[in-house]
Amino acid sequence: MELNKIYLGRAENIMPTFPNECIDLTVTSPPYDNLRTYKGFVFDFETIARELYRVTKQGGVVVWVVGDATINGSETGTSFKQALYFKEIGFNLHDTMIYETEKPPLTHERYEQEFEYMFILSKENPKTFNPIKELTITAGRKDRKDYGNRGSKNENGCAMRFRNETGIRNAKKIKGNIWRYSSGGGQSSEDVIAFQHPAIFPEKLARDHIYSWSNEGDTVLDPMCGSGTTPKMAVLMNRNYLAIESAKEYYDLSVKRVGAYEQQINAEFQKAI
Repeated sequence: MELNKIYLGRAENIMPTFPNECIDLTVTSPPYDNLRTYKGFVFDFETIARELYRVTKQGGVVVWVVGDATINGSETGTSFKQALYFKEIGFNLHDTMIYETEKPPLTHERYEQEFEYMFILSKENPKTFNPIKELTITAGRKDRKDYGNRGSKNENGCAMRFRNETGIRNAKKIKGNIWRYSSGGGQSSEDVIAFQHPAIFPEKLARDHIYSWSNEGDTVLDPMCGSGTTPKMAVLMNRNYLAIESAKEYYDLSVKRVGAYEQQINAEFQKAI
């Protein structure tokens, strides 16, 4: 196994060449339902799922971004079936998160689909959690009194709020599990070549999960890397990566895209020394 490499081939054929428990984090979005035949390749979900369990380290995490197609007026439920299969083979379903996307309005005889699932699957309990935090709804308000937060006391035993020196609240909380991202041209990525792939997910989505579930120097996998979003963000965040892509057209695209950022970082490093 060679780190920081994108492999050309099918995930179910290449992943068996990886050693056991070598991956800290996987971030991927597989083809699903009517997209199961992908550039002539059939998506073998169960084999890939079993391989993901084998190569994931104890405490490692798989982020599985997936949605359901609507066929003959009914949603397929494929996402739920996949989540349950992951549980059957040993993964914990640590969290069911929502990727809410801003998309142009369509015209269907139903409420428009605006989200996909992000199943957070862990092998035992996650060994890493770097929570993204956001300001509370009261942040920025000025306190009128020096009391209010139960359990938080100053050196005199008096209750106190979380404030800065101006008396303005700036308390933060861990972000919720519904994440909203803009998608489409100029939104998911500033890399024009990325949109040669028909279904990229936002770079910020990959960034936020890589930050949350891994540390610098860890190894991040995407077994169906498409345009190379996950390995690109791994490079920018000082993680090692492994990626696999079955379609030669998209493999070439991802190698070119990720390689450009690797060259940029190497050049900056040489300047620094």
